[in-house]
Amino acid sequence: MDFGAIVDWLNHNVAEFGITIGEERLTAQVMLLLGIGLFLTLKLGLPQIRRFAHGVAVATGRYDDPDDPGDVSHFQALTTALSATVGIGNIAGAATAIHWGGPGALFWMWMTAFFGMATKFSEVTLAQKFRDVDETSAKYSGKVSGGPMYYIERGLGPKWKPVAAFFAIMLGITAFMTGNAIQANTVADSMDAQFGINPIITGLVTSSIVALVILGGISRIGRVTSILAPFMAAVYVTGALIIIIMNFGQVPGTFALVFREAFNPTAGVAGTGAGAFLVTMMWGVRRGLFSNEAGQGSAPIAHAAARTEEPVSEGVVALLEPFIDTIVIVTMTALVVIMTGAWDSRVATEIDLDGGDLTYVVLDANGGSAEVEATGTIRYAAGRPDTSQPHVAWHEVSVEQLFEDEAQTVPFNGMVDPSAATATTDDGRELTALYGPAVESGAPLTQLGFRRGLAPLGDWGHYIVIFSVLLFALSTAISWSYYGDRCANYLFGPKAIIPYKLVFVLMHFIGAVLPLAVVWNLGDVFLAIVIIPNLIALAALAPQIKRMTDDYFARTPWVKAGEARRQG
Repeated sequence: MDFGAIVDWLNHNVAEFGITIGEERLTAQVMLLLGIGLFLTLKLGLPQIRRFAHGVAVATGRYDDPDDPGDVSHFQALTTALSATVGIGNIAGAATAIHWGGPGALFWMWMTAFFGMATKFSEVTLAQKFRDVDETSAKYSGKVSGGPMYYIERGLGPKWKPVAAFFAIMLGITAFMTGNAIQANTVADSMDAQFGINPIITGLVTSSIVALVILGGISRIGRVTSILAPFMAAVYVTGALIIIIMNFGQVPGTFALVFREAFNPTAGVAGTGAGAFLVTMMWGVRRGLFSNEAGQGSAPIAHAAARTEEPVSEGVVALLEPFIDTIVIVTMTALVVIMTGAWDSRVATEIDLDGGDLTYVVLDANGGSAEVEATGTIRYAAGRPDTSQPHVAWHEVSVEQLFEDEAQTVPFNGMVDPSAATATTDDGRELTALYGPAVESGAPLTQLGFRRGLAPLGDWGHYIVIFSVLLFALSTAISWSYYGDRCANYLFGPKAIIPYKLVFVLMHFIGAVLPLAVVWNLGDVFLAIVIIPNLIALAALAPQIKRMTDDYFARTPWVKAGEARRQG
């Protein structure tokens, strides 16, 4: 079997399907996400503001009762969910949104997070209310199973069971992609770009680590993430804060740029759609969802395992997630990328003609570009192609001039053959890589921002991102394995949990070696589908959420819990 041919086919066809989803379906997805978030915000009376302080208090463990049913504490449930959300979306996703949508995309990520706080509160409250608790379950399978599949079936009635099963199937597949393969892919891409480590080696190492943790069940996952999540966030946030403080004078102007570009975008790096309001908004919401996962239905599965008898008490803990994830950490990433000028800079890059980040584009009269499938050979003279021909592009942006040498002193003269992934000079030499000024995207773009921002202190800033990518990706994959195995448990029972985890580990390795575009597009496709049944259920069950919330805050059960702890 020709693995390379399979990869090429996926890279083209999945990308095409992903583009179709993006252009034809994503507008509805964006409106549905923001619309449900706005509806729940108004229905519940701004819980993201009024209940925020109480969420912090509950998360500290002040009101925890170890005798309550569940597998993990409030804090461990929060860190497990945060380990899944605070990850590649904060590093690579935020940078990708700015790459495609410009600085204004950050504003729409904020909007997704603000309304997502109400959405997250709602879905977690329902997950706690309708969860399944089995005290006789084996340790590896956990005592608790919960999530949208349970509140769709039990909250809306047995007739909705096919919808619940559909959700479980789709989220189980999404766990393989969004929460797993994308994480492995970003780590492998970073290790390859920075240290030249073969993705196969990286994939073997990271998949082994993931296997060691997830085969121990939710208790081990909770213990690991309760240590890993705060530590990795502290390292990353400290580095970003140093850069922001060192460039504090630019902060007002950067925020002004974000607000201006959000509604009247004029700049975009990646060509097609640059300056289009809808593109900026969609990329902000798209990557905002990927970052904080509000409305996706994944985090409620982790929160359902929390030890409590009060569903709303875990809901208020959950609304902290989008705030921490997007309004705090993503904003820091975006500020670093924008303030350092990394977002639209061209840097010396090795253009691997068989690399996953290589594409071909054609330019229009306005300087925009569109990706094409290049056929035949492309003539380059003095390092530049004819304007009527496709251009070699890196991260979907045309490389203005190509050179034979790393120092970029010898312009390339010859023919580029896309089908053979080679370049032939006029004097007959065959090259597999060229060099040129190219833009970055994803995690390498964030690396560039940290490297520039911390340059006055030495050439080490990019290592913070590399280290964070490794930890974030591992913790995200570990948490998402639990989401997926709960789906398998719902569909097929406890006997399916171990086989699911084994396939999950295999998919982690596969994700490390597939091209970046394939994995991201597959993740976006399934993500666009899985949110729909969950958001429908949230809208239908909103009256129940409202009643539970009003009852909880009228009874104030945390006051009694606090008194009992003090007396005990």
